Amino acid sequence: MKLLFFLLLFVPSVSFAQALNKFHEEKSRIDQRLMIGLSSWATSNFIVSGIGWATTTKGEAHYFHQMNVMWNVVNLGLAIPGYIRAKNEIPPQTLSETMRLQRKTENIFLFNTGLDVLYVSSGFLLRNLALKNADKQDQYNGFGNGMMMQGGFLFLFDLTAYAIHKYHSKHGMPKSSMSIRMSSNGTGVTWNIGNQSVFKHQFFL
Repeated sequence: MKLLFFLLLFVPSVSFAQALNKFHEEKSRIDQRLMIGLSSWATSNFIVSGIGWATTTKGEAHYFHQMNVMWNVVNLGLAIPGYIRAKNEIPPQTLSETMRLQRKTENIFLFNTGLDVLYVSSGFLLRNLALKNADKQDQYNGFGNGMMMQGGFLFLFDLTAYAIHKYHSKHGMPKSSMSIRMSSNGTGVTWNIGNQSVFKHQFFL
């Protein structure tokens, strides 16, 4: 009986800890892929618009490329440390810590989605200001177009990232449950983590 009691406590605990680690590893890979995607977008914009900024005369296109370069310097400054942080993040040891970290990640992307709407709106505002400032019309239009494009991309990026993490949390977060079944032959105990049974034993009468 002591051995059965030990197994009843120890085996599910070890399996649950392994399930938490697996969930965190999957979350880490998601974050790494997202940061690679962001840095790829930033690098391609930096190269294309860097060339455009250097080769175009001052006009709407010139300022459009200038905004893209400045914007994606910031994107790279976020993506590279974000990738390193995701790769080296220490796995939480408890379910509550895992859930807290997961909620924090989801809330960051959701909050950023709101900021992205503000970026796009600011781009529209600059284009409207261009109508009243003829001497800075090209600059306002160029900057406005750049902000609208970059903000639009980030809106799709952050919303997609939020949806991916939300789906992963819903379907990948380990859940532990115990079921007890009694019959004329004895009592059966089953401990499940997610859809997997990690401990099952029949106590015969």
